[in-house]
Parts: sequence; structure tokens; C-alpha cells
Amino acid sequence: MNESSHDNRSEETPSEGVPAPEGPANLIDTDYVIGQDNLATDRLGFSIDLHGKVFAISALVTVFFVVLTLALQTEVEPLFNAVRNWLTSHLAWFFLLAGNLFVLLCLGLIVSPLGKVRIGGMHATPDFSYSGWFAMLFAAGMGIGLMFYGVSEPMSHFNAALGGTSVEDGVRTDWAPLGAAAGDTAAATGLGMAATIFHWGLHPWAIYAVVALALAIFSFNKGLPLTMRSIFYPLLGERVWGWPGHVIDILAVFATLFGLATSLGLGASQATAGLSQLFGIPATNATMVLLILGITAVAILSIVAGVDKGVRRLSEINMGLALLLLLFVVLVGPTLAILSGFFQNLGGYLRHLPALSNPFGREDANFTQGWTAFYWAWWISWSPFVGMFIARVSRGRTVREFLIAVLLVPSLVSVLWMTAFGGTAIDQLVNDGVEGVRDAALELQLFVMLGELPLSAITSFIGIVLVVVFFITSSDSGSLVIDTITAGGKVDAPKPQRVFWAIIEGVIAIALLLGGGLVALQAMAVSTGLPFTLVLLVGCYAILKGLMSEPRA
Repeated sequence: MNESSHDNRSEETPSEGVPAPEGPANLIDTDYVIGQDNLATDRLGFSIDLHGKVFAISALVTVFFVVLTLALQTEVEPLFNAVRNWLTSHLAWFFLLAGNLFVLLCLGLIVSPLGKVRIGGMHATPDFSYSGWFAMLFAAGMGIGLMFYGVSEPMSHFNAALGGTSVEDGVRTDWAPLGAAAGDTAAATGLGMAATIFHWGLHPWAIYAVVALALAIFSFNKGLPLTMRSIFYPLLGERVWGWPGHVIDILAVFATLFGLATSLGLGASQATAGLSQLFGIPATNATMVLLILGITAVAILSIVAGVDKGVRRLSEINMGLALLLLLFVVLVGPTLAILSGFFQNLGGYLRHLPALSNPFGREDANFTQGWTAFYWAWWISWSPFVGMFIARVSRGRTVREFLIAVLLVPSLVSVLWMTAFGGTAIDQLVNDGVEGVRDAALELQLFVMLGELPLSAITSFIGIVLVVVFFITSSDSGSLVIDTITAGGKVDAPKPQRVFWAIIEGVIAIALLLGGGLVALQAMAVSTGLPFTLVLLVGCYAILKGLMSEPRA
């Protein structure tokens, strides 16, 4: 691998749209120029600048998939179901094992001397303040998911654990995590919360951190384009600019599109349920389709406003609203139980972590396959999107600072969120005998829980607004990431391309919701997550190779 030391910012700009390293860094010496394989024209009345092969294959396959799903709505549902069940039942161990490897890699880098490497060169300074950085980290990562699962997941695990285990023909048929906690309310609450936090804690953020760190180092320190293929330069050399690289980027586009569509579908179904509960608007497919179309239109306006202004403003508004709602639930709900529960749940999570993350010999097959394997595949399919977004806003941080922030800050907020929302719902059931949340549909549970607290009309409305704005920021940032990949790594490609991808994201979400609902969304997240897991595992080796060649402060 041909690398050259680089000491001066003004000497050369390694790639268009990627800032040169500041201070000593190890640039990779390649003849490739960003966009050299691109089709660029403005003869169509608007300008385009895209990577012919990656864009064409990604766009055509996606459009073909959407048309087929919409044309054969009834036929595709059992197919989606079969695909999801086969993948999660046969490969749950693989997803769990991969998740553990990502966490171990991150923890290893934090304590190793490689943690001193600075993203963007030894003299780079951060582009954003800590508060702005944390807000963007969090809003990009988990927005819609926390709204959808904040109440429903702790309640589901609590219920399953309380119900105990049931065995038919020597196989467990219950959905309880680990060994359940039959009839023991306190133990079931602890286990239910630990299982929830397991899905929202270190593992997902380690997946994002690995992708973001790899992209940041190879782009900001090595001067390569900001696309997934760049990570593989230590292994493939100049071949990354040919078909091996095209395949990696196309897989990244599919993973991102379908991972994002899963979130957008969840968001649409929850917002529709909320509107139905609050305003009596019928919760039909037509409402969901109109909602997705409306939100996609707003996302397109946000794209045209530009990433810094549009996304940052929306992220900040949303963080403020989310914190207000969180504060409200903490103060008006069972405050003492939530505050003490935060530390108890954190302890319970760490205590149950080895058992929950064990990939082999598990008896709780429904839980590991139906929950954990789906989540890991979903997080992995989200990872190019969240990873590229985090990479772009993390220049100037050291590897150690970056990993600690990306692993801990969002994980702790997730613990607090789940404790407040899930804990309040469980408290309503156990202490007040309110069974509404337990019996409601998943997408309604947040609103039913808020309905038991004062000012429920206002808080439910804020809940709907949060889901919608998270939807807009996800669609906005997601289209930026997909556009960067399909424009051969150009960060400042023409806006019509981003608008195209924003529309495609909305259309995929609509197609999947109509062609099988939540099952279809999960099936596609798992199927695109699988090949991408292999890509990321190879990427782990490349990260170590890349970091070892960097100068350390």
C-alpha cells in the first residue's frame, strides 16, 4: 500500500468535497480522482453528477422491487414472512456474534494507544461544539425507534417474562428473554428492562461507531472519497475503484434504503395511530400513504434548504421537544421509581449482558430470533447512513473521545428514555391496574400510556410531532448519504439527485407497508443487513490497519 506523509493543509486537496488533513497524517497515494467515473451533465434542464454503474444498478433494482411489491401485494406477504423467519432462525447466532465483535473492537480501541489518533490529522479542530455534536449523534441514530419501542418493548418483555416459560415438544414457545421470571413482578420488570436496554445500548452504537470511524479515518486522514468502498483500500488496493468497490457501495445503498424504509414505515404507522387516537382520523393504509407523501414533501424542502441549515435546525428542535416530553414523563409519572429505576436498570443490564449477548446454546429462541437478530440486522442496515452522518460531524475528535461519546452518550439517554416511558407503563399496569397499554397495538402503546397522565392531548400531539420530525430528519440525512455513495463519494452533488432518493425512500416505505406491513419491513431490513454484516466484519480489520499507520499525538 503506497502511503505518503502529509504535513501541510494547503499543499493539496486529496478529494473534492473532502477537506485535507490538518497537520501530520498518512495520505493514501492513489491516482483515483473523486467523480472520475461519474456521468455529469446539465443538459436535462437540471444538473446531474452521478456514478453511472452504482446509481443505475441501485435505482433500477429498487424501482423494480417497488413495482413488483405494489403489483403483487397479497402474494408477497407470505414470501416476506418466510424470508424473515428463515434468516432469523438460522442465522441469529451469526448476528449476535458479529454484534459482540463490534463492541469488543470499540472497547479495545478506547484503551489502546490507537485511541490517540485524531480524526482529520493531528492538528484538526472539531467542527461542532459538544452540545451540537451530541444532538446530531442522537437524532440521527435512534429517533423513530425510541418513539415506537419506548413503551411497547419494555411492556412486551415484562409481560412475556411474567408469564413464564412454556414448552411444546421440547421447544420453548414463549417470547420471554433468558429464563423468564414467572409470577415475580419485580424480577420480570428488571429482566424486561435489561432486555430492552440490551437492544438499545452498547451494541447498536458500537455498530455505528465502527462504520463512522472507518469512514472518517479513510476519508479525513487518508484522503479517500467518503463512501463505503474506501474502507477496503488496505485489502483491495486500487481494485476498490472497480467492480469489487461497486458491489460494496451498491450493498451499502440497499442496506441504507431498506433500513431507513423500516424506520419510516414504523414512524408512519405510529403517527397514523396517534392521529386516530387524538383526532379520530381513520387509521387506514390510505392515511399512512398520505402521511408518508406529506412528510417526504417536507423532507424535500429541507434538502433544498441545505444540510447545515435544514438538518441541524430540525435536529435541535426535535432534541428540545424530546427532552421536554422525557422531562414531563419523569416529573408527572412515578418520579422516584424512574430515577431509582435508571440505576437499577443500568445495573441489571450489565448483570444480564453476558447471558443476553451469548450467541450459542440459547433456549429463548423466540426472543433471540424475533427480537435480537432482527434488531442487529436492522442496526447494521442503518449503519452506512448513521455512520456516514456521524463521520461527517466528527472531524477533529480523537478516536478515544469519539468512541466514548458515540458509545456512552446515546446509550445512557436510551436507558433513561426506556426507564421513563417503559417504566411508567409497567407501573400503571402493576400499581394502578391499568391494562390499556398491555392490550393496545404496538404502535398505539405510547399514546395509551400518555393518555393515563395529565395533559394527554398535548403530550400525545407532541409525540406525533416528534415522530414526524424524526421521520423528516432521517429521510433528509438518509438521502444525503445515499446520494454521496451513488455520486462516487461527492459530498456536494447536485440537489435533484438527493430529491430523487428522498422520493424513493418514501415510495419503498409505502410499498412495504402495503405489501405486508411490519413483517415486510423487518424482512427487508434483515435480508439487506445480512450481506452488509459480512462487509462490516471485513471492515474491522481494515480499520485496525488504517489506524496503525496514522501518527499519534
